[in-house]
Amino acid sequence: MSTDKIYYLYILECSDGSFYCGIARDLGKRLKEHNGVIKGGAVYTKTRRPVYLKYYEKLKGRSNALKREYEIKQLSHLEKSNL
Repeated sequence: MSTDKIYYLYILECSDGSFYCGIARDLGKRLKEHNGVIKGGAVYTKTRRPVYLKYYEKLKGRSNALKREYEIKQLSHLEKSNL
């Protein structure tokens, strides 16, 4: 039996049209943090609010999520927008 926890890889679209990619265990909470509803969030998104969830994937294990995050971050803006 696998004990890998579920992680979400997500892409946010910021108010300036840029994208932010990250991973989280609780996607809803993390989105609220990025939008300033609750404390937390990345410095990058604080000046680009509001942010909207553009894309997400559900993955098993932190390691898999980090690998996928790296892959996504290598994509161009256009490739991310086509996901």
